[in-house]
Amino acid sequence: MNIAQIETNLQHLIDDFNKESFIFDLLLAYGTPKSTIARLQQSSASMFGGLGEDVVIKKKVFFREVDNSNLANELESLKIIEKVKKQDPRFIVVTDYETLLAYDTKTTESLDILLMEITQSLDFFLPWAGMEKHKGVEEQEADVKAAERMAKLYDEITKENPTQTHEEVHNLNVFLSRLLFCFFAEDTGIFEENQFSLAIKNHTQEDGSDLNTYLDGLFRVLNTPNAKRGGDGGGVGGGRDAMHGVSRDGGKDAMHGVSTEIPTYLASFPYVNGGLFRNQHSVPVFTQRSRRMLLDCGLNLQWRDINPDIFGSMIQAVITPEHRGGLGMHYTSVPNIMKVIEPLFLNELRDEFDTIVETRHATSLNIGQTTSVQTRHATSLQTRHATALRQLLKRIWNIKIFDPACGSGNFLIIAYKELRKLEMDIFNELGTFAFSEISLSNFYGIELDDFAHEVATLSLWLAEHQMNQIFRARFGDAKPALPLQETGNIVQGNACRIDWETVCPKNVVTEQGRSELAEVYILGNPPYLGSSMQSAEQKDDMALVCKGFENYKNLDYIACWFVKGAQFIAGGNAQFAFVSTNSICQGEQVALLWPKIFEKDLEISFAHTSFKWINNAKANAAVIVIIVGILNKNHQKNKFIFSEGRIQLVKNINAYLAQGNNIIIKKQNKPISILPDMTYGNKAVDGGNLILDEQAKNEILSNDSNASKFIRPLLGSYEFINGAMRYCLWIDTSFAAEAMLINIINNRIKNTKDFRLKSIDEGARKLSEKPYQFRDFLCSKTQSIIIPRVSSERRKYIPIGFLNSDTIILDSAQAIYDADPWIFAVINSQIHMNWVCVVAGRLKSDYRYSSQLCYNTFPFPPISDKQKKELEQHVYNILAEREKHSEKTLAQLYDPDKMPDGLREAHRLNDLAVERCYRSKPFENDEERLEYLFKLYETMIAEEKEKGTLFETEKKSKKKTLKGAKE
Repeated sequence: MNIAQIETNLQHLIDDFNKESFIFDLLLAYGTPKSTIARLQQSSASMFGGLGEDVVIKKKVFFREVDNSNLANELESLKIIEKVKKQDPRFIVVTDYETLLAYDTKTTESLDILLMEITQSLDFFLPWAGMEKHKGVEEQEADVKAAERMAKLYDEITKENPTQTHEEVHNLNVFLSRLLFCFFAEDTGIFEENQFSLAIKNHTQEDGSDLNTYLDGLFRVLNTPNAKRGGDGGGVGGGRDAMHGVSRDGGKDAMHGVSTEIPTYLASFPYVNGGLFRNQHSVPVFTQRSRRMLLDCGLNLQWRDINPDIFGSMIQAVITPEHRGGLGMHYTSVPNIMKVIEPLFLNELRDEFDTIVETRHATSLNIGQTTSVQTRHATSLQTRHATALRQLLKRIWNIKIFDPACGSGNFLIIAYKELRKLEMDIFNELGTFAFSEISLSNFYGIELDDFAHEVATLSLWLAEHQMNQIFRARFGDAKPALPLQETGNIVQGNACRIDWETVCPKNVVTEQGRSELAEVYILGNPPYLGSSMQSAEQKDDMALVCKGFENYKNLDYIACWFVKGAQFIAGGNAQFAFVSTNSICQGEQVALLWPKIFEKDLEISFAHTSFKWINNAKANAAVIVIIVGILNKNHQKNKFIFSEGRIQLVKNINAYLAQGNNIIIKKQNKPISILPDMTYGNKAVDGGNLILDEQAKNEILSNDSNASKFIRPLLGSYEFINGAMRYCLWIDTSFAAEAMLINIINNRIKNTKDFRLKSIDEGARKLSEKPYQFRDFLCSKTQSIIIPRVSSERRKYIPIGFLNSDTIILDSAQAIYDADPWIFAVINSQIHMNWVCVVAGRLKSDYRYSSQLCYNTFPFPPISDKQKKELEQHVYNILAEREKHSEKTLAQLYDPDKMPDGLREAHRLNDLAVERCYRSKPFENDEERLEYLFKLYETMIAEEKEKGTLFETEKKSKKKTLKGAKE
């Protein structure tokens, strides 16, 4: 049974609802055998009482019907009844036939829905149909549950508390962040265990009517210092409105700095501080259902197991998709964050620590086994090692971490945790410890979104508490959790408009009072947004940050962060690394952005080449990204390229994230190699009148068979790759008058003329002088090579091919007219594809093949006629293998998972033959091929410049000679 069938079954259950048979119908909907249901229906024995009969299938379900007032309590009691446990049901289900509550004993997930909405939660009972619910890759189960349940709670709250104004949205967001803190606090020792949830359960009405008032009073208490808590709490009759925390005798509460009496049932809650509960915001109203869901989040989730970095996913659950898309948010999993922070700074710190430890241990082995002089020397070394460890500690304590697009703080949190782990390892190695000196005040962030800014601060507090607990477990003591300390370094605002140095100062004052350059690491995952996706405000950001850049409007929005990052670190003791779309290291964007970065005496320190970015967000954003680290040239550091699980140590990383000098591949109007010209196919500019489908072609021919000489086959990229066919009117000027005698053709020509005359483009209006022709009128005399301009990035080779002289190539493809066959071998080779992968632009993730960037810049050496003949033979072999599968399209033949073995082998042999044109020794890998190509490109460009200089010198000399002769 599949999910579609289950959905249909559940809809029938609702449409023909019968409470007498409800549980049986529900089981049947998920594929429980009818024979099993028949036996259940025949049994009239009630197992444990209740309003009606309990229905039990061992290891599958325990079902009970209850009245509305007892639903939640009944479910909780059934979880612990021994007789129910012995049946080991996967699900415990209770209902009053309006609301349905259920509990999954395996996953500990709960369901609380209106019964008529059961189709919306069909996945909850999928195990009945033999299908376990999906779990995200590399996500902790507790994190996923928390995000999902908080999302459902938020949705339920907004039903009774619609948010229309910015203030209402802000209030609800602040409430959620406070709720997250309280859940976390009661599970991690900040509060007493389950103190928050049990207080709500025991002190508020089941219908939720007074919950908002209770929480309003509680939040005031959490913001009241102990010194300002008056009396013994007062309680009932204490002369004050305990719920609101305001004295009836006119006394003011802690919000205004005056002593406040605290009711007895709230007095045990501690003072939190940190600003989290400082400002007064309206608490939303609750219903019975939303109160139950809140308690479920608190009592049935283990918040101690939840990473603070999952709060980013929770933000995505509570802000609108439109808002999320507008901010370019991509919340990030821990493994991906480590790809940034390890090569940026963590590996270097760890290596320094490991070196000290290894040397120290080697020295300690010699003490007691040598002469007294040698022992004293070894002891002296031990002292120096301890000093080195303390110096490393001091360095770690002074490091600044700055995320100028921090979202909910994921990068800052993980960086903080990793530094705390290293600090603990150093304490352990020293054999002594003090409390952590890694201060949250050294973690800086800028975030545009108001709620994300709030959660970033909260998440850092919670991360600090988690690490303090680990510290206590390891060393027996830690700083007290409360009161929270102010951080003050997460700033809300537009990172493109803010001076980063005002947020994170580059200098630090030493103990001696001197001002020195701080060790700063800038990192993060800024918003990407291509030029066509940017809002008006973001376009203004680009104009401000990239002022003076040529064609800056063609850059992705993330370029702002690279530009500002370069400005910040230039000449200082700072580095940065950002996650980015790979487009800034491909195509024309390279020439627009990277010279501006390199001119500041900066270089690329490490790079992760293109990979899919999978994260922990509720709406998982799987995009193709790169990671690029930048530092000052005078900072001596090994350079690494990370690619498909391999790590390559290199001398230099260029803007294409390949090993090689910092050269920029610029568009060329002519090939730099001895290759024929490549041009666009033919553009019609016809309003669809000169291009024909099969039906239109046949209609013309049925009217006049003589029209066939004016019709040609027409292929663009899509048609060629997918085996489709179109046609066009192809009319030479000398035959135009004859063509227009055919009425059906003449009408199309007139329509083309009208279309062109109405255009706002002057060039298109001028084309109306020849309305019977495409804008371009290019075709071959012999044969042409067609090269699709866009091809899937999954393919190892762009499918190209030969077309006869009758076939017209559309402008969605490139063309080489009257091409020699060996050219096919070069363009269709692996080494050419290596070049394309690096220098081509992208349409989404697909290759955008450009003659100016991909073909004209491709360095290919001069070759002999013998080599050309060898390449031709490989071309014929490839075509022969294609012909063996003529029933398949090129899309099918070049699918990497389905490519025929014979075709794959023919391409492999062609690859080797093309590479022998460069050198006799085969290349080891793609990195070696690219390094060779970049060097050859650099040489060829230098030769071109030299020729140009010689030409200009010769030209000037001739002019001078002529001038002298005239005189």
